[in-house]
Amino acid sequence: MALSHAILVCLTERPMSGYDLAKFFDTSIAFFWKATHPQIYRELKKLGEKGYVTAAEEIQSGKPNRFVYSITDAGLEALKAWSREPVALPLIKDDLLVRLQAIEHIDKKALREQIRVRLKAHREQLDQYHHIRDVRFAGGAAVPEDLGKLMGLELGMQYEKGWIAWCESVLKRLESA
Repeated sequence: MALSHAILVCLTERPMSGYDLAKFFDTSIAFFWKATHPQIYRELKKLGEKGYVTAAEEIQSGKPNRFVYSITDAGLEALKAWSREPVALPLIKDDLLVRLQAIEHIDKKALREQIRVRLKAHREQLDQYHHIRDVRFAGGAAVPEDLGKLMGLELGMQYEKGWIAWCESVLKRLESA
């Protein structure tokens, strides 16, 4: 997947300024696709050049004008064409897992601490997912246009639970090692 597709997906929600899009990205797509704000702005420019988005200038008093981006019909068609492409399995690149390959040669005290930090982060992410579910999908139900968002959120929750269980298990095993 390219960043351009993630941005087009976000713009299917509603028209947004670059700033609004970057903030929306941070609280939605960014859970499984990372991008910096400058990358998002650069990609918006490219999408505009391709005719996949339009930008309407909004006049603001007391602050700089802003541009609000909307997905075009051509952008929707590009999104549909992209959805037909095969989906590749994601590659895992994780320093922690590489360290485990040489566990007999590394500092186990440092490893335990790194796993504790990872465990805390996964618990916090799971809490955030629970909050999103409770606020946006009360009772676990979604309107048809939000069903994909709910299913993605549920997968994120399962992912975090898996990491939590794994970290807890590894910490127990390392205590006796």
